Amino acid sequence: MKSDPVKAWHHIVEKLDVRGLEALLADEAVFHSPVVHTPQIGKPITLRYLTAAFHVFFNESFRYVRELQGDRDAVLEFEVKLDGITVNGVDMIKWNDAGKITEFKVMLRPLKAVNLIHQKMAEMLQAQTGTL
Repeated sequence: MKSDPVKAWHHIVEKLDVRGLEALLADEAVFHSPVVHTPQIGKPITLRYLTAAFHVFFNESFRYVRELQGDRDAVLEFEVKLDGITVNGVDMIKWNDAGKITEFKVMLRPLKAVNLIHQKMAEMLQAQTGTL
């Protein structure tokens, strides 16, 4: 049976199980942040960013509102309320034949939300390692 990375992603998000992320990511995974201009290349840094995002984004208001899926990619639109600001965004996910995520891109709106996420992600990443 073919692996379904979107179903696995939804399960990880629902359970808030960041431990499941490592098995879902390909070694060559690339993360595209809405606030960092360069791609973050490799499984360790992608895992670091996604783990931080779990702590920033996934509260009781988070929900996926639309999903478009192809054979090896998907776009998941989400909404979440953070500090009184409604954040709207998309997770753009690509995966390989083995069902491992090779690319994860996050896009956000409005600008006020982008600025808030930048601040919160920087704080979470600093807390993870002590420095950026």
